[in-house]
Order: sequence, then C-alpha cells, then structure tokens
Amino acid sequence: MIVAISIFYINRIVDQIAKGEQRLVDLYAKGLKAFVTHTENDANLTFLLDELMVANETVPVILADAEGNPIDYRNLTLPENIDSIGKSRFLKKEIGIMKKQHSPIEFEYVPGFKNIIYYKDSVLLNQLRYFPVALFILISLFILLAYLAFNASRNAEQNRVWVGMAKETAHQLGTPMSSLFAWIEYLKSNQQWHSDPMLSEMEKDVERLRVVTERFSTIGSVPKLKEENLAECLQESVLYIEKRISDKIKIKISTTSFENISVKINKPLFDWVMESLCKNSVDAMNGTGEINISFEKRKEQVIIDVSDTGKGIPHSRFTDIFKPGYTTKKRGWGLGLSLSRRIIENYHGGKIFVHNSEPDKGSTFRVLLNG
Repeated sequence: MIVAISIFYINRIVDQIAKGEQRLVDLYAKGLKAFVTHTENDANLTFLLDELMVANETVPVILADAEGNPIDYRNLTLPENIDSIGKSRFLKKEIGIMKKQHSPIEFEYVPGFKNIIYYKDSVLLNQLRYFPVALFILISLFILLAYLAFNASRNAEQNRVWVGMAKETAHQLGTPMSSLFAWIEYLKSNQQWHSDPMLSEMEKDVERLRVVTERFSTIGSVPKLKEENLAECLQESVLYIEKRISDKIKIKISTTSFENISVKINKPLFDWVMESLCKNSVDAMNGTGEINISFEKRKEQVIIDVSDTGKGIPHSRFTDIFKPGYTTKKRGWGLGLSLSRRIIENYHGGKIFVHNSEPDKGSTFRVLLNG
C-alpha cells in the first residue's frame, strides 16, 4: 500500500515537472520569436529573454534552422576535445533523440525563414521517472533479505530443536542400554543360559539399540564420512529389515552397474535412511507386496531408488511427507522421512525426494549422493 501511494505521488510530480519544462520551452520560443520580430531595440524584451535563458538550467535545448542544422544549444555536455564537425554530428544525433521525445517548436523570425527548437526531458525528470522502479527494486530486495533472515532464523531454531531432541534421546537410551549389556554378559556367564539361542537374538537387538543410540548422538555433530561399498551397505539394511516384516513382503536389490560402487557416507546414518524408506514402503503395502532397491552411478552421482507396490502418494503430498509431524498412521510421529531428508541433504550433501508415484500402483523414492 505504501509503495503504491509512493509511486502514484512520484508519478504526479513527474507529470507536473514535465508540463513545467514544456511550458518553459514554449515560453522561451515565444520570447525568442518576439525578440527577432521586434524592430526596435526594447531593453525590457531583451531582459525578459535573458531571464528565460537563465531560468532554463536543466532542459536540454537545441536551436536549429529549417534544414535541421544546429545553430545553438543549451544544457548539453559535449565530449571533450571535439572539433566543429564532431560537434555538428553530436548535436544532430541529439536532435534525433529529441524528435522521438517531443514535437519540435517552429517559429518564423522573417517571413519565409523559420527556426526550430528541439528539446528533451531533463536529467532530473528522467531520474524521477525511474525512481519508482528503483524504489520497487529496493523494497523487493529488503523484503527478500528479511524473508531470508527469517527463514535462516527459523531453520536455526529447528536445528536446535532437532539436536536437543536427538541428544536427549541418546542420553535417555544410554543408561538402560548399559544395564542390558551387563545383564547379557551375566547370562552368558551362566551355564544354564550360555547356549540359549534367545540370548544370541537378545544380544543382536541390544547391539541394534546401541547403533540407534549412536545415530541419535551423531545428529547435531559433524558426521564422519567414509568410503563404503554401497551394495554391502544395502544388503545389511535389507537383512535386518527382512527379519522384522511379514514373509509376504519381498525385498530385492538390483543394479544396472557391474562395478563395485563406493560412496562416501556415514554408515549408521545411511542405514537409518534406508530402513526408514523401507519401513515407509512396508506401511504403504498393508502386509503384502514387493520392495525393489536399485542403484547405479551416473557421472558424478550415485542414484538409489526404493520402489514399492503400495497405495501410492498423491502428487500434492510429495513435499509434505518430508515435513516433521506429517504421518498417515494413527500412532506415527511423522519424523522418519523428515530425519531422512536431514541426514541426506544436511550431512551428505545429497537429495532425497519422491521420484514418481501412482495411486494403487506404488511409489519410488530417489536418493542422490555425490559419487
């Protein structure tokens, strides 16, 4: 509103100045005509013409003959060290510019002999005319900077919340996990439980809990990236997930590349992302279906696709599903995909997004990593 009022007010001022400059040139032309047609030496008329000349300090004016040859000029800055021929060319070029802006003023000082006055807008008028544009650009830049500052502040606040939550979760898990490790060691020392297969499974799950705690403690710090064999990492994630899902859901790993693809990742965090994507696919398939994980290397990028045969995702939700708290489950927290995006984009410098999805046919999530 303020910008619109300012632009309207400035345009009014520009119109008034333009009309004032035109009146000044018209008055100068009339005074000049009266002076050259007056037969007697009138001191008052001479004084009036001099005053009109002095009053015009801004409007560029060229006086020319009927053929357009310059006779005199005012308020024009000529190039330095210019000769008479160059001066004539420069003034004729200016006359061409002036013709496009304003109609010239013609007058006869002797019957049959006419002079022409050419003029154009002053520098001040042009500056005022473009001032609204400059003002609009300036205000737009200010709004953009304010938005960027606000967005950066909001992201920083979100980062602090994420880090605080992750660190506190790791801290809360640490104490009972230490106790569980101690109990397992105690049971292993007991002859009655030493060879029990349940103890081995318990040990695997407690180790898994340790990995989860390590993941939470890693969030917020600078993760260490190491060269890892991608196929082996994916295989480990799949083996872990397969034991915890229905036998009616099959997970396959395929690749179009016949070479070992190595990628710089933080393995615990990357495993978390793959498990989150697979669990998301499992939830979308209602107990039966297929998950296909494919990967390949293209130029400087490693592409990983996780496809399922689930219910699909509406196109309007492609971005929303990565927002914290978004979930379609009654008891879900809506943090899995949000954390996955943070891990891939913030810690690995990659991208994660919904590559495609069709209702009742399935979805494909794509992860891009630097190769």
